Amino acid sequence: MSRARVARRIAAGAAYGGGSIGLLGVAAAGVLLAEMQLAKRTVGGGGAAPLPPGADGLYGRAFGTDDPLRLALLGDSTAAGQGVRRSGQTPGALLASGLAAVAERPVVLRNVALSGARSDDLERQVSLLLAQPLGPPDVCVIMIGANDVTHRMPPTESVRLLASAVRRLRTAGAEVVVGTCPDLGTIEPVYQPLRWLARRASRHLAAAQTIVVVEQGGRTVSLGDLLGPEFAANPREMFGVDSFHPSAEGYATAAMAVLPTMCAVLGVWPETDRLEPARRENMLPVAKAAAEAASEAGTEVTGARGPWALLKHRRRRRLPAAETPEPTPEDAQT
Repeated sequence: MSRARVARRIAAGAAYGGGSIGLLGVAAAGVLLAEMQLAKRTVGGGGAAPLPPGADGLYGRAFGTDDPLRLALLGDSTAAGQGVRRSGQTPGALLASGLAAVAERPVVLRNVALSGARSDDLERQVSLLLAQPLGPPDVCVIMIGANDVTHRMPPTESVRLLASAVRRLRTAGAEVVVGTCPDLGTIEPVYQPLRWLARRASRHLAAAQTIVVVEQGGRTVSLGDLLGPEFAANPREMFGVDSFHPSAEGYATAAMAVLPTMCAVLGVWPETDRLEPARRENMLPVAKAAAEAASEAGTEVTGARGPWALLKHRRRRRLPAAETPEPTPEDAQT
């Protein structure tokens, strides 16, 4: 069955309360989970990934402190920045610094992501953000899905929970960008045929995530293939000490893919949302756009218009060096 059809079935099951559609057999999923845990312990000399450094605060102080944009990160260890030791190496700090440079405005970052989180933790994370006295963020970036696959969460449940989170944030007035499920087939100790199964499960979930996100008014950026060939070719550079979480270079690569979409949704990116056929962009049925995006790094899917969505390949720019955040009064309260 094609990836587009599987993704649509998962998304439909989530919307209409259908039963679980397993992406991995029970036995295969159990072995995959065991090998993922082995990866965390044994690859790269058995090093343990450091806890995510705190990166909340004010960025872009060169542009003043008045009227800052408010950025939030939600999700799992990838969103939290586990695997690096300095706050400036986390995806949140990289995105906040990049957004400040593009928008020429200060940016306040709040990161509520939790290492090990699955999609069922998104409700708590969203509630934390919406309870802030200053109101909802201007833009939220969500990175989630890897733990759903390794812990055998039914994919219909996974995408239903993600859709609910996006809907709550959009209803509150926040823009939403989702970095879809990464390619778990790149984890070195996962051997064939489980490597193939992990890749298939990851990409099917990423495509289903894309369908429900764009239908709720959000945008997605594929991280799957980004964490595929580039990471597979340079695992010692792209993965951290545990060879499971990204390194500083790996996080910078992912942030460069997400930044253009995050800026575009706020209206500060120099490119428009117009179709550019020369860049292999197209209007496609949502499920087909989702399937194609799941196979190519950095591909954006946006603007569901009935059954259609826009497949974008935005130009990237190098990220500025992330600065050390300045605490805000809101940080002191939390």
